[in-house]
Amino acid sequence: MGRANLKSNVADYLRMYRQMVRIRTFEDNANQLYLSAKMPGLTHMYSGEEAVAVGICDALRVTDRITSTHRGHGHCVAKGAAFREMFCELLGKEEGYCRGKGGSMHIADQSNGNLGANAIVGGSMGIATGSALSARMQGKDDVTVCFFGDGATAQGLMYEVMNMAALWKLPVIYACENNGYSEYTKTSEIAAGEIQARAEAFGIEAHQVDGQDVLAVNSLAQRLVDRCRTGEGPFFIELMTYRYHGHHVGDINREYYRTKVEERHWRENRDPIRIFGERLIDEGIATEEELGAISEEIRKDAEAAVEYALSAPYPAGPEVDMHVFTDVAHATA
Repeated sequence: MGRANLKSNVADYLRMYRQMVRIRTFEDNANQLYLSAKMPGLTHMYSGEEAVAVGICDALRVTDRITSTHRGHGHCVAKGAAFREMFCELLGKEEGYCRGKGGSMHIADQSNGNLGANAIVGGSMGIATGSALSARMQGKDDVTVCFFGDGATAQGLMYEVMNMAALWKLPVIYACENNGYSEYTKTSEIAAGEIQARAEAFGIEAHQVDGQDVLAVNSLAQRLVDRCRTGEGPFFIELMTYRYHGHHVGDINREYYRTKVEERHWRENRDPIRIFGERLIDEGIATEEELGAISEEIRKDAEAAVEYALSAPYPAGPEVDMHVFTDVAHATA
């Protein structure tokens, strides 16, 4: 992409840079909440994969929908979620997106088209495909993106829904975040053949892209989203990326399945925020000081949101079964 084209999209690129920093900052704070024993349960860090969520979600409209995963904070933030409600949800507070009942792995923000994170590996594939079918039946041109990890390619549901989507040409994009590991096992040890070939077997057009390059991800996503709107879907994207932290925040001693040398290489040479930031500086779109000011502003926003969430009230006791159980007899009467 040439200098002139970059210069013509300054606002777009600064917005994407800001969103990537927001995700990284959110995750840094979430990790500190866990380490300080202020957050109940575990969380699965998205740090290192920011270009994937931002590159794709920046190509979507508010009415377009996504489904997320247990490693879903990045998708939530990239689709428009606010720090305050996100931290409240992590801490089980009433003002969280799910009134504190979803926690880290079940955040949903339907006002921004986020149908929800899912703790079940591959669990949202049917939801995403159903969302695309719903848009088709309602005569809308909305697109749904289904985020999932490389480990989820072992789930049979994926093949059932891709078959349906291909037969009915549904406006859905299956986005496989291949971070090289399925929990504690190398992807190469659990996935035979090529991951893209799984989609191609159903006649679905499949692409592979550098998941650390937000511009490459966004360019591909924009093309495929536009084609989905005109009835050319579904599509499959394999995004080559890397998670900096362990499978979850408690997975600290990881040398039995990956080396510190490997982790250091990705952090120092393949960091998506640094790569994009350096390009913005090289192209004269922003100075190092301006990017630093963006990071500082976001750091302060996150700090204020955390303080707010820590002091926010928990849901009232009588809410324990609200939005959890359905009165079947009443509903069918």
